Amino acid sequence: MTQTTETPATETPATETPATATTAGARAHAREQHGRTADTMRYVPAASAPARLTAGLPDTARERLSWAESVAFGRYTALPLARGTRIRLTDAGGDACVHVLLYRSGALHERINMADTVKVPWQAYPTAGHPLLSDAGRLMGTIVADTSARHDALTGTTTLAGNTARYGAGTVHSGSPAGRELLTLAALKQGLEARDVAPPLSLFKGIRVDPDGSIRFTGSAGAGTAVDILLHMDAVVLLANTAHPLDPRPDFTGTAVDVVAWQAAEDLGLLAEGRLTGPLTPEHRQALDNTEHDLLARTAR
Repeated sequence: MTQTTETPATETPATETPATATTAGARAHAREQHGRTADTMRYVPAASAPARLTAGLPDTARERLSWAESVAFGRYTALPLARGTRIRLTDAGGDACVHVLLYRSGALHERINMADTVKVPWQAYPTAGHPLLSDAGRLMGTIVADTSARHDALTGTTTLAGNTARYGAGTVHSGSPAGRELLTLAALKQGLEARDVAPPLSLFKGIRVDPDGSIRFTGSAGAGTAVDILLHMDAVVLLANTAHPLDPRPDFTGTAVDVVAWQAAEDLGLLAEGRLTGPLTPEHRQALDNTEHDLLARTAR
């Protein structure tokens, strides 16, 4: 779902017939909108994205773009992507908070499991080199680049009740939609159900666990930071850009996130060889082997 920003049309005087009063007029008006762009939208084809979304990408990435979108704060998006896709999320304005869920295409019962994503690699603070594990012990994705290091794998996302108590509303179409509500709508549109919406990984808003066990909000690393995720299997990606549950600010506020994705199958081999993020830990290697073994078994059928 994208939010578009347009200049309001000039109001038609009461004595004039609006141009859209007839079918032909409505069709002409609709066709006039073709090619118009907005501050936040999905670009189709992806290659039509403005330079600000593709700045810094290698030339080969620009040639292989499969997704280009700017997701407004308070909105969501979803897209099935192929194995070997590299996704870059950029917090251009410095106040995004992107809640991420991954599901295996064709086997949607398998999805990212944040408990295993934290406990298996012995690391509660995801950054470059961190594996994203499914509930079947397989490697769904790897964070292969990160200039933010302000993320949260522990707290989850906001809820209808929480947002209603804090901001006065939390439904999808309200002025302060909760993360779970946005992710649920995104999931429904991908053939999933509300019960399939598990705790997500939250990017660009960090936390730290203090010695007494309390969780402390550390906020954003600032504008222009980015995270790259490499997919190890065909996956459905759900994103909700909305407030962090521990954000202490009384107002519902944030900025858009820019998303681009391109086919980078060669990165799968580089990662396995330790030439992308460094040598893999034993846990990361085992999860990767589990994924490759399953893919080989499926191919051999």
